[in-house]
Amino acid sequence: MTDELQTIIDLIRYGASRFSAAGLTFGHSYDNALDEATQLTLHALHLPHDLPPAYGQARVTLAEKEEVLGLFLRRIEERVPAAYLTGEAWFAGLSFRCDPRALVPRSPIAELIEAGFEPWLGGREVRRALDLCTGSGCIALAMAHYNPDWHVDGADLSDDALALARENQARLGVGNVRLLRSDLFSALQGEHYDLIVTNPPYVTDDETDALPREYSHEPELGLRAGGDGLDLVLKILRDAPLHLREDGLLICEVGEAERALSALLPDLPLVWVEFKVGQMGVFVAECHDLVAHNTRISTLAAAREPSAAASGEASDPAPAGLF
Repeated sequence: MTDELQTIIDLIRYGASRFSAAGLTFGHSYDNALDEATQLTLHALHLPHDLPPAYGQARVTLAEKEEVLGLFLRRIEERVPAAYLTGEAWFAGLSFRCDPRALVPRSPIAELIEAGFEPWLGGREVRRALDLCTGSGCIALAMAHYNPDWHVDGADLSDDALALARENQARLGVGNVRLLRSDLFSALQGEHYDLIVTNPPYVTDDETDALPREYSHEPELGLRAGGDGLDLVLKILRDAPLHLREDGLLICEVGEAERALSALLPDLPLVWVEFKVGQMGVFVAECHDLVAHNTRISTLAAAREPSAAASGEASDPAPAGLF
């Protein structure tokens, strides 16, 4: 087999065929077999991810073939996402270190970052921004990279994820970011932001249990979010007004939980973002709308609390100091 695979193109074509035949699941940075085979091949050959097509006919050595085929085998047998095999993921045009300490960066929010969050900001000034559930730090660091005059906080509950985020901060040389440990807003008392962006866990319990093997390599903490995927989202909606300025904006990704959220809060005016590929479960909410609907949101969020679930009762629906 190694005698028949002579060029870079040969290896890429062979990898794509093997991946398709093996029934792999894609979606961690790449959404098809050909792109994954390309990136794994180029990584193993120590070539740039944007190698010009003219190099595709370049011949490879036996040692190089074995290195590439070894990565292909791991991808097939272990179902490890390609980004974890290469240790790199691209997000908003930036290269991030990627390993199982955090989810593979893949949020459509990257498109909003590169567009300066317009037209959603409507030209309003942003001095402070928060990335809640920052994981690898990709959203916080990308926001700070493209907006060097912003002061950006990135918060996460996981010490492992924050360690990875700090490595990415050093990798990108971004100085206008503060990374801190916080269970949602718990460590952010007194902090106020013009913009809060969050990609929290939103996968339902049933969906998490049924995910393909590729997802088992990612931290479950970043995926599982209760029976309808909204356990954390409701808390964020409830508490965000305490940390937004009066004309502040919340941008939140909920993925497939969009339908459940719309059913629970049909009167809350959420604007669902239309991306280049269509809607992807990301909404924009104004602070004043969250305040106006806080009682209903708080009641729903309180019902998800462990103490409320055990007693069958909801706690005080309104966060102290909101009104």
